[in-house]
Amino acid sequence: MKIDIILCGVGGMGALSSAAIISKAALDMGWYMKQAETHGMSQRGGDVQSHLRLSDQPIASDLIPAGQCDLILSVEPMEALRYLPFLNKKTGWVITNSNAFVNIPNYPDLEAVKAEIAKLPNKIIFDADAVAKEANNPKGTNMVVLGAASKYLGIDIEKLEDAVRSNFGKKGESVVNANINALRAGRAIADK
Repeated sequence: MKIDIILCGVGGMGALSSAAIISKAALDMGWYMKQAETHGMSQRGGDVQSHLRLSDQPIASDLIPAGQCDLILSVEPMEALRYLPFLNKKTGWVITNSNAFVNIPNYPDLEAVKAEIAKLPNKIIFDADAVAKEANNPKGTNMVVLGAASKYLGIDIEKLEDAVRSNFGKKGESVVNANINALRAGRAIADK
């Protein structure tokens, strides 16, 4: 078993928290894990991405080669588009929020961005912001996207929920429950 994941978004939107949750769940399952992160300038809405490699065998490198990524999780569609050169175009999946976070003056046409992603054979493009609001966690878009991706991670949903508890436990039970509800709401999207 091996899975290469790129998590991407804009600073402050939770992509790195999602990476931490996946990492914890994978380690709890006894898997090997390597991770490389690029922290954008979150206070300025900079891009943020994490290469996350999981396997039941030792992993040599923390960077995913071009064309080898199994899964791109994005809380913002342009960021998903940015990392498409890494995607395995035959078997890889892109799971992304359909709503743009317009943080630059020359943000490309949103419909053109979504059209490019829609050309892929394996994708889920959905309004994760609306799902997060319906789950009473408007800041939980990243958890909704993670939930939608959970079907393709090979990690038990219960392990992801335990990792959410570990990651957010210090913030209190209501924050933990809100994030687990958002995770489950995202999973329901993938199960449709």
